[in-house]
Amino acid sequence: MRSRYSAYALGREPYLLATWHASMRPAELRLSDDVATRWIGLEVKRHEVQDDGHAIVEFLARYKINGRAHRLHETSRFVREDGRWFYVDGDIDD
Repeated sequence: MRSRYSAYALGREPYLLATWHASMRPAELRLSDDVATRWIGLEVKRHEVQDDGHAIVEFLARYKINGRAHRLHETSRFVREDGRWFYVDGDIDD
């Protein structure tokens, strides 16, 4: 989760796509269109390994758009294949 947050903060679209599970991976993210977004912090609230191949991570990410603060609170699902963890999807909490 931390590496994916860092990739968003640094605009590393190839890394994000490579760590997204193929079944849910978008064709592109177009992070370069989001130049006004500045990521400012990540707090991992909990992580839970459900079995050898599945885990969840609840996190709170803070960011600013044009100087205005926002936060993203999500519970993400990950799956492990060939020893690597991949982001599948997540539920956003309001």
